[in-house]
Amino acid sequence: MQTVGIKELKTNPAVLTKTVESGDYLLISKRGKPFALATSLENPMFDLGLKTWLFTRAFADGGISLGQLARALDKSVSDTAKLLSILGIPVLDYDLEDELDTLENLS
Repeated sequence: MQTVGIKELKTNPAVLTKTVESGDYLLISKRGKPFALATSLENPMFDLGLKTWLFTRAFADGGISLGQLARALDKSVSDTAKLLSILGIPVLDYDLEDELDTLENLS
């Protein structure tokens, strides 16, 4: 992994292209502190973890449905629900008190 300051990157953007094309990572620092990480979209990391993180985050934020998440991850809905459970992400979003009130009103 190479490291470059953001100011240097502005004056020499080729360092980004060369590093990423070689399959390496580029750590970009700002005022001496890590700021960003650049890598190729062909990096296997995207298939191994980042893709799952991105899509589960979209589900947790309400951006996609459980079915859409399952299709994006190429898993069954059941396996996707298990994954969400392991990650501590609720599969169903409802208020238990509201549900109990509804049941009480029905009887």
